[in-house]
Amino acid sequence: MANGAVLLVDDEEIVLDVAKRMLEKIGYSVLTAKNGKEALDIYKEKHNTINIVLLDVIMPGMKAADTYDGLLSINPAVKVLLSSGYSIDRQTSEVLIRGCNGFIQKPFNMKGLADKIDEILDVK
Repeated sequence: MANGAVLLVDDEEIVLDVAKRMLEKIGYSVLTAKNGKEALDIYKEKHNTINIVLLDVIMPGMKAADTYDGLLSINPAVKVLLSSGYSIDRQTSEVLIRGCNGFIQKPFNMKGLADKIDEILDVK
């Protein structure tokens, strides 16, 4: 069973709700943000307690790449898992190349999400 905290960033209420419940069932505490700016505000305040950020690629307003850069400026060692309902595209590739830790395709299931987070956090 996992422990720690996840910052879940997605503009879709249903995704926030379902993914939050999955993450809590796995054992994480979950903070949620509906856009990049809100994510940066939360991360700035609580980055010492957040183990990983689950970041949606396609959101209105701030692009995922800009959100990722903002997270890096707060904590250069931030762990970020990108998520999208689309396959890896140019925007996703750009963020992965810059050092993002991984990608998970939506819709994801609880085991797939847990495995991907464990892989990124190097949980044995």
